[in-house]
Amino acid sequence: MMTGPPLHPMFHHYSEMPYSQRVLFTAALLVFGLGYVFALTLIFVTYAGVAGDSPSMVSYQDLVVAYSGSGQASRLETALSGPMRTMLPSDESAPIIGWLHQGVTRAAFTSVVSPIIEKRCLICHDGSNPHIPNLTGYDNVKKMTEADTGTPIATLIRVSHIHLFGITIIFFIMGLMFSHAYVRPVWLKCAIIATPFAATVSDISSWYFIKLFHPFGWVVIGGGAVMAGCFAFMWLVTMYQLWFSKPPRMVLERSGEFSDAG
Repeated sequence: MMTGPPLHPMFHHYSEMPYSQRVLFTAALLVFGLGYVFALTLIFVTYAGVAGDSPSMVSYQDLVVAYSGSGQASRLETALSGPMRTMLPSDESAPIIGWLHQGVTRAAFTSVVSPIIEKRCLICHDGSNPHIPNLTGYDNVKKMTEADTGTPIATLIRVSHIHLFGITIIFFIMGLMFSHAYVRPVWLKCAIIATPFAATVSDISSWYFIKLFHPFGWVVIGGGAVMAGCFAFMWLVTMYQLWFSKPPRMVLERSGEFSDAG
């Protein structure tokens, strides 16, 4: 006899699925898992040390500077002191920073700054990639001497819609696969499925709010942590119940494969 609330008639546990569907789920899980590792690596590479602190971790201050700017230096100096500081030796970055402090004259650019940029920077910043600053010529470099106000709103809008669509698709598929897991209480299972979507909205919204109120940086960190936690939980539970755990008792009772001798 069944114990506890009966299973929903539309619920199918992984053990009730054909092997082809279980293999499909497994392949998707493996690729999603690898993709998430690369996504976390990209976050680290993009933001670690942006504020000029330790490059070995992403800090709250890194996010504040990345989204709202340093509030003190130019965009170029912030980059040279932060994420780009490992790209130039100090004896080459120092003359550029000196030029920034001395009035960004064209003559000094031609004699001092331009040779360094041509040697170190133009392999990436040659204008061929619209998503990174173009450092070819005085006029383009001068744009980078403006006050650092963080990521431009236009860039945030472009990245926001990509993230909203992409993350929604990922967690829709993850949630769909996880919905076949046997997890009790049911409200907890529903909360785990729904929470990443709320975290996504709060995270991306905070990219804009952080420009007005820096403590929203903690919301960005919290939203990312919640998404990662839900992803890891759904991934592990789904993979474990797909191949390694015995079918739940209620599933066996429903199929008539379990009998209580007592």
